[in-house]
Amino acid sequence: MRLIEHEGKALLRRHGVAIPRGVLLRPGESAPEGFPTSGAFLKAQVPEGGRGKRGLVRRAEEPGAAEAIRAALGDPAAPLLLEEAVPIAREIYLALRVDGTAQAIELLVSAEGGVEVESGAPPIRHHLDPDAPGAAAGVFAALRRRDAFPADLAARVARLAVRLARVLAAEDLELLEINPLAQLADGRLVACDAKLVRDDAAAFRHAPPAVEAPLSAAIATAAMTPLERRARERGFHLVELPGGTVAMVTAGAGLGMLMLDLLSDHGLPAACFMDNAQGGPDETMPERLALAFEIARRPEVKAALFYTTIASRPLKGRVQALAKALCESPPPKPLFIGFAAGHASLAGYSLEEARATLREVGVTALHDDPLELVRSLKAAVG
Repeated sequence: MRLIEHEGKALLRRHGVAIPRGVLLRPGESAPEGFPTSGAFLKAQVPEGGRGKRGLVRRAEEPGAAEAIRAALGDPAAPLLLEEAVPIAREIYLALRVDGTAQAIELLVSAEGGVEVESGAPPIRHHLDPDAPGAAAGVFAALRRRDAFPADLAARVARLAVRLARVLAAEDLELLEINPLAQLADGRLVACDAKLVRDDAAAFRHAPPAVEAPLSAAIATAAMTPLERRARERGFHLVELPGGTVAMVTAGAGLGMLMLDLLSDHGLPAACFMDNAQGGPDETMPERLALAFEIARRPEVKAALFYTTIASRPLKGRVQALAKALCESPPPKPLFIGFAAGHASLAGYSLEEARATLREVGVTALHDDPLELVRSLKAAVG
């Protein structure tokens, strides 16, 4: 889940990271007594970047600033962050992310941050283990290698980077981005903006989103389609994909990505993506099929595809349960099914028997090879 700036900064503040003073204002509310409004900013609280270029960050003293931001958002009730101005001497870009390929935390730092950071020099990249001896020294050396930072600033940024890497791990974040990280005249570093993304699979280790980050959770829910919300209520994730022509049913993110790529390579983009939810039910196959068939009824969708792996559970029971579900809810478009079944799953029941069973309930084709499955679909629907 993406945290809006206000709630992301609150998380950083809990870990001792310096942030500007700010308060969330709803329509009709004014700054609390004693708040330094001179030069302050009003910021739209949306989980996306580029707000400044879209007119979603304005000086609070600008006449009609709040109304202009809410009009640009299309939401007259949107809360805005009122934040004190910070005397910035230098803007820095700093981000930490999970590098899945290297299975490590990657640090990205640019000496020139701010709204034009993408047009500057490529960031310094450094893999960081915050608990390793000499972690800060390693970051310091990486920052000094290009002479992008003077030694005193490099030391400050290195210490902060190690602290933030610990925050990333403790809070199960996939991304922690600060742009700009402001250096003040006295050398202090202040996070003037923050983009944090938490791994949904780790949500069980934290307070419920509605408690810890209620506005972020509300925005995320509002952005979901009705079908996506129904999937969440039934214990799995569904993402609708605009322009898709195949309603796809899978279980597991890796398998789903494989099928997405195969379909795309054959000119048949998927209309949806599914994944298991942490702590969800063991079996959601009927619910997945039901929502996929709703998508398949759309005129632009040509077919439905179901693909799953079975390591040790008997294939026969799986096929019989699938046949029962299809009898109760017949597919509205040609249905193509694939099983990657382990040797133990095939004991006493062959794929040929599975094909015969499923053919009786309207399945167009069944394959164990995902590539052959997609080729069969392509040949049938074009």
